[in-house]
Amino acid sequence: MKKIAATILMLLITLQLFAQNSSSALTETMYGSEKIYVVVVCVGVILLGLLIFLFTVERRLKKLEKKSTAKN
Repeated sequence: MKKIAATILMLLITLQLFAQNSSSALTETMYGSEKIYVVVVCVGVILLGLLIFLFTVERRLKKLEKKSTAKN
């Protein structure tokens, strides 16, 4: 029952998004001057950096856990 309620709620939220007008001044300016691509690249680089950081931290934690279990 919870899965069905969550699915219906998500569908209602997405229907509201389709009803919005997509011609705002900000989007027209960003697309017109092609600065949106710079923003997308910057966000992508930041997310990639965070993912790499998280994977390195995970690897370090696995090494520490192995050392901890080896000592005990």
